[in-house]
Amino acid sequence: MDNRSNGSDKQKKVQENASWTKDPSLAGMDPAKLAMLNSFAQQGSGKSPQELLPLLMAAASQSRAKGTRFSREEMDAIIQVLKAGKSPEETARMDKIIQMMKMFS
Repeated sequence: MDNRSNGSDKQKKVQENASWTKDPSLAGMDPAKLAMLNSFAQQGSGKSPQELLPLLMAAASQSRAKGTRFSREEMDAIIQVLKAGKSPEETARMDKIIQMMKMFS
């Protein structure tokens, strides 16, 4: 078995997962916020909505503890970027998670 291709596949996947941070609509966002979001995205990669909710709640709690706040415009831009290129089923799942988050905030 050739592990070199497996390693390059993992690296390619990490690069693809981080590519959303380069979206022009996020250009004015604080780099520290983008880094925090990218970390969350990596942790949540491949998880179901049920698995994501506790992770999302922990991330929200950590950001509040650090004094990090996202404006409504920043949140809307992030959501639109994350939905880009997703299937209708994936965007529906994302909408459910967003609604759950609104209930807890």
